[in-house]
Amino acid sequence: MSLADRFQTHTVENQPLPLADYDAFATDPALCEALEREGGGWAREQVAAFGKIAGGELLRLGFEANEHKPQFKPFDRYGHRIDEVQFHLSYHRIMQLGVEHGVPNFFWRHADTPGANVARAALAYLHMQPEQGNNCPLTMTYACVPSLRAQPELAREWLPRIIAPHYDGRFVPAAQKAGNTIGMGMTEKQGGSDVRSNSTRATPVASPGPGQAYELVGHKFFFSAPMCDAFLVLAQAAGGISCFLLPRFLPDGQLNAIRIQRLKDKLGDWGNASSEVEFTGAVAWLVGEEGRGVATILEMVALTRQDCLIGSAGIMRQALVQAIHHARGRRAFGKLLIDQPLMKNVLADLALESEAAMALSLRVARAIDASARDPMEAAFARIGTAIGKYQVCKRCPPMVNEAQECLGGAGYIEESILARLYRQAPLNSIWEGSGNIQCLDVLRALRREPETRDALAAELRSVAGENARLDAEAVWIGQALDDVATLEARSRLVTERIALALQAVQLIRTAHRDSADLFIATRLDGQHGQHFGTLPPGAALGSMIERAFPQR
Repeated sequence: MSLADRFQTHTVENQPLPLADYDAFATDPALCEALEREGGGWAREQVAAFGKIAGGELLRLGFEANEHKPQFKPFDRYGHRIDEVQFHLSYHRIMQLGVEHGVPNFFWRHADTPGANVARAALAYLHMQPEQGNNCPLTMTYACVPSLRAQPELAREWLPRIIAPHYDGRFVPAAQKAGNTIGMGMTEKQGGSDVRSNSTRATPVASPGPGQAYELVGHKFFFSAPMCDAFLVLAQAAGGISCFLLPRFLPDGQLNAIRIQRLKDKLGDWGNASSEVEFTGAVAWLVGEEGRGVATILEMVALTRQDCLIGSAGIMRQALVQAIHHARGRRAFGKLLIDQPLMKNVLADLALESEAAMALSLRVARAIDASARDPMEAAFARIGTAIGKYQVCKRCPPMVNEAQECLGGAGYIEESILARLYRQAPLNSIWEGSGNIQCLDVLRALRREPETRDALAAELRSVAGENARLDAEAVWIGQALDDVATLEARSRLVTERIALALQAVQLIRTAHRDSADLFIATRLDGQHGQHFGTLPPGAALGSMIERAFPQR
């Protein structure tokens, strides 16, 4: 035996090859079907082209962006206050790919074509799988459009750049760029979700009124993506809480008085920057009427909440793909993990959960798409967004954790994307209103807009007779909503069961009836344990896994 062989201690075996350069669209049959089912099939070519990027370059860039966190530079080398946040090149490349392929703008550039928001949702779903840190600025740029349209002269100036398929990450005035990004600032220390308690003050520079300039003095406790070109913010004007467009640079090219105090040290979302800021006489322009700020900015919030739903579904999908890939390349006790009966149960259960999350996301996207043309769809979008955000964002963290277990210790280290996904998983349930806020929003919609209940009932009736247990659930939901005396205290349970029923409806609409029946049996009929991997015997587990991520 040679000396080299005698001391050979490190032979790598029984390890799967890294998952790299896969087509995230072509290997997702459920997404391909949902894109067609919900009316976005005409954009299949654009979505398919992005699938290769999502499973290739974006996957690599995500690791780099998280290894190189944003850096806050309050001053330049001469001592001038600049309040600049500097990002790694990987962050800018991720932003460029997202903008150029339509994540923030596809819907608005094709808004006259039915299904455009479904196609945009599919693009966002793909983009949010390999890296979520850029989700915030891309989503807010997409979502700001309806709010800005409340002020036509501002919309004429800003929207052409906001919906342009161009990204420019330079720290220069917005007008010098071909494309702009937009952020949001609502949260203050004392209020959180109770934005009507905001204390930031707005005083007219000259004349008050819509489209006029105001001076802002105050703070924001969470001010995400502080390097955006402008922000929609809330502040107290003489007429009450109002919405303003706040640019980073003034029209004369000078920096606006937005003082970044620090960057947040966050659990996850490392590639993106979130900050605390103070406004020391920052100039902003009133969007809409004084006192109508909450109503104005809620146009934006409705779409950012949709992206919380899509984002969590994207995280779940990536976790599933990583778990299946690992199980196909790792052996234990004489078999590949993928062939072990218990592991097969876990993976199939995760696949069922992931498809249900994606299917509901694209159904909500279709409702938003059709809102301007169909009042019933508008009502469904109004309530379905809150229901979907509540349920899917809540299910994301435990699902990612289960996927980590499929990899064992390899899923807990930072070299694996699972560790990053797990740190990221809770964010969407917190951002844009936590679970309680979503449930209260569901109740508010039912109380103030009765047509939302009609829309829910119509959605459930659309598959009436297909499954007796789902029909019974629709009856239970109606009775639960009728009992208004204690509805607020029960609203989490009621919202959860409505969400599960809506997910079941979407699965029934697929060509895979076995999966729909299994989802109903396990999620609605109690044939499931508290954790994943407790599907009943006899289910076609292998075919469910293959459908979820076909072997390449």
